[in-house]
Amino acid sequence: MNESLSEEATIQTPMRRSERHVLYRDLAIVYEGYSEAIPLRVPDLSMHGMFINTPRTFPESAVLCVKFRLNRSGVEVTARAEVRYCLAGVGIGVEFVEISPEDQQAIEEEMQAARAASASPA
Repeated sequence: MNESLSEEATIQTPMRRSERHVLYRDLAIVYEGYSEAIPLRVPDLSMHGMFINTPRTFPESAVLCVKFRLNRSGVEVTARAEVRYCLAGVGIGVEFVEISPEDQQAIEEEMQAARAASASPA
């Protein structure tokens, strides 16, 4: 299930090691070893991972294939991610464990553009 997002948001939490932005659309995940569709809602993204809103529960350390498109550049990013925590009925926090240097660079550029846009006067 995919969703698009027309507005960007920045989410700052003191406990996180990097800032989060809602910068992408067309999110799809595959739980390695399973073939069922997983319902999703638009989450947030950081340089190291993302939070994915889903009612589905996953065990910690579960490996997922994550695919999404960045809003500004349109770059499609594919990564393997590991579940770091699961909030039952709310969603999962995942960390990228395999991501190409090109996709990592695209995320970094997307985040820099979002920071610049939020810093400029309206």
